[in-house]
Order: sequence, then structure tokens, then C-alpha cells
Amino acid sequence: MSQPLALVIDDEPDICELLSLTLGRMDIRTETAENVAGAKTLLGKHDFDICLTDMRLPDGDGLELVEWMQTNAAGVPVAVITAHGNVETAVQALKLGAFDFISKPLDLGNLRTIVENALRVRAPGDESGSKLLGESPQIHELRDMINKVAQSQAPVHISGESGTGKELVARMIHDSGPRAEGPFVPVNCGAIPADLMESEFFGHRKGAFTGAVNDKAGLVQCARDGTLFLDEIADLPLAMQVKLLRVIQEKKVRPVGASAEESVDVRIVSATHKNLSQMVADGEFREDLYYRINVIELPVPALRERGDDILLLTDHILQRHSASSSLDDSAREALLGYAFPGNVRELENMLERAVTLCTNGSISAGDLHMRKTSDASGTQAALAGKLGDQVEDVQRQAIVEALEKTRYNKTAAAKLLGLSFRQLRYRIKKLGIE
Repeated sequence: MSQPLALVIDDEPDICELLSLTLGRMDIRTETAENVAGAKTLLGKHDFDICLTDMRLPDGDGLELVEWMQTNAAGVPVAVITAHGNVETAVQALKLGAFDFISKPLDLGNLRTIVENALRVRAPGDESGSKLLGESPQIHELRDMINKVAQSQAPVHISGESGTGKELVARMIHDSGPRAEGPFVPVNCGAIPADLMESEFFGHRKGAFTGAVNDKAGLVQCARDGTLFLDEIADLPLAMQVKLLRVIQEKKVRPVGASAEESVDVRIVSATHKNLSQMVADGEFREDLYYRINVIELPVPALRERGDDILLLTDHILQRHSASSSLDDSAREALLGYAFPGNVRELENMLERAVTLCTNGSISAGDLHMRKTSDASGTQAALAGKLGDQVEDVQRQAIVEALEKTRYNKTAAAKLLGLSFRQLRYRIKKLGIE
């Protein structure tokens, strides 16, 4: 394997020398340029594996070069060196296509991590997209976007209705990028009790509070060198939003009870089914955090917008659950005409139930038990805490949906349903849900 080649662009000789020495110790050859014009010339002559550029240059700026490279040197990951605390510039660089950014004064450990990640981007790997089934234009576009954003370190926000597969998209971004060998840590922000949130996210030191009998690493530290997936990020309390913003900007965390911060390198991918921009307007979500996590937005289409993908997914799900079951014409017509308010998750539950109920392996429209408008509104009422007035079937459906949404965290599910934990446990037992 040939020795990697880096391009360093800075008009300060001392910075160029420091970066060249650091990269040289990593067995990376270096070419240097002192301005935008010189950098463009070198990029036209050599096949670089990474580019490091200062923001301020004598004949332009790093943002101009990043934008130019997206067309003229698209395969070269570029990291921008920014002034300390200049978050707006860093975000703008990521939006224009920069791989990552490095703040001054330079942290050489952080620099080495960024360079190592960038070199992995250029290494050949498996194509992503094989796990996202569908042939609709929306899914083809989504797969293309996943491939593009996977090669960056920019924060990604995945939007879409509940049940569309946002966590699957997040895992594909992780698996297709340079952090694939690192951990993927999914976190349901709505399922963690508010009083435990800081300790769960950032860890704690022994004796920090009653019950802290040992040091404990937080979820952020567990995702070190990998991806932290913040599902339902809209549910984060405002106080935690401030602390998360610092982690993203400074790449440091302070465990509860610790006297010093510790560096942590994670990529942030977030998701929610709520309208974050409206929440910002209503003062329910911090604007600065919104712009920091929403550098790249990735919308996931609703199932009803995907046409014949419904039947393709249906065949795949049936093969997984029962090789002998198939749909008749009435079932296919019913599926194509249904709105799927619960999206792919609802389709899976519907088919699992139909496989059990159908006779002779043939699934008809009647076996699908699709929700009518009245059923759906009944479920919503149940989710608001009015389970006592609903029939047992609707109660069961509401509880199962709440458990799925909270990843079977019964405390969070009870809160979502407006019940006490004891009431939920009683209904689970009574209805035979587990």
C-alpha cells in the first residue's frame, strides 16, 4: 500500500512545519501551499488523500477552497482549521462539504484522529444501501444521500414520521463511513428520566451522589471513536441541550463529580418525528443546538409515499416470518390503498398478526385488520391516558405502541400513556402482552 499524501495550506510557516512533522510521524507525506491559488495548482497535479486548510489565506479563504474542491477534487476529504470558538464558520464549512474542522490552538491528538478517519474514507469499503429496501425514487435518493453524508464527520439530523426507519438510516451512515469499526450507540432521549440524564450521558465518579458506588462511563464516552445516535432528540430538556451543545462544540465532557473535562471524539447523528424548527420558534428547543445538529438534514419518506415499495417490503417481511404465507389480490389492493400512519413498523406488526390469523397460508384483506379512522382516534385517546374508556383491543394496541416507541422502557411507556408504573404493569399482565 502506497504512503498517503496530504496537502497542508497555511500562510504561516510554523503551522505548516508543525502539521508536516505531525503527519510525518504518522507515515504521511506532505505537500504545502501558502494560498488558495497554490493549493488549486497542487490539487490538479497530485492525488491527495487528505487536505488541511487554514480559514484565512492571503488570496481568499478556506471556505472558498472547500466549495471549489467539491467540483474539482471531490474525492479528497478536506478539514478546515478555524479560530477557537468560531462555531458559525465551522458549521458553514461542514455544510459546504468539509470532512471535519479543527479549532486553534491545535490539539494534535484531535488532529491525528481526524486524519485517521479521513484516510479510512478513501479506503475501499462495502457499498451501503443494501439494508434499505425499495425501488421508489425517494429511496434511491435517500440511499445516495446516505453514501454522501457517511464520508463526512458533519452532524446529521434524520427527520421523518414514527416508524419510517430512522434508526436504520443512522446505522447505515455509521456502517458506511470511517467510524464503522467503532461503536454505534443508540440513545432514546425520551426514555431517560430527567434526574438521571446527566449521569447517563456523561458518566459519573464514585461518590458523586447517593448510589454512585463506582466510576461509570456515560453514553457519550461509550460512543468514543464511533457514532452517538440521539433518537427523539426533541425530548431533551433545555438544561441538557446546553450541555450537549458544549460536547459537540468542544468535543469534551465532564462526568458528574469529576474535577476536569476529558476529550471525546464522537460523531453525532440525531433524529425526531417532531418539527424541530417549530419547536425553536416556540422556545422549546435551543436555536444554537438546532443549527449545530442540523448541519445536514436527511428526510426519510413515509411509507404511503413510496408506491410499490409497500409490496416489496411486504414480500420481504413475509419471507422472514413465514415462507409459506402469501397475499391474495384483495390484500395487495388493500395494502396499496392504506395510509399507514405507523409506516414500516405498522406494516411489520400487521403482517405478523396476519400470518398467525390466516388460513391455508393465504392472507386476505380481512386478515390484515387495518385500522379505521375511529380505531386510530381511539388509539390516540388511549395514548393520552384514557385507556379506561377503551375496549381491550385498543388498550393492547396502545400499550404495545408505547412500549415499542420507548424500546420497552416501562417507566417511560407508563409516562407516555398517562399511567402509573403499577397500573401499566397490571394492564400488561391482564392483557397477556408478555
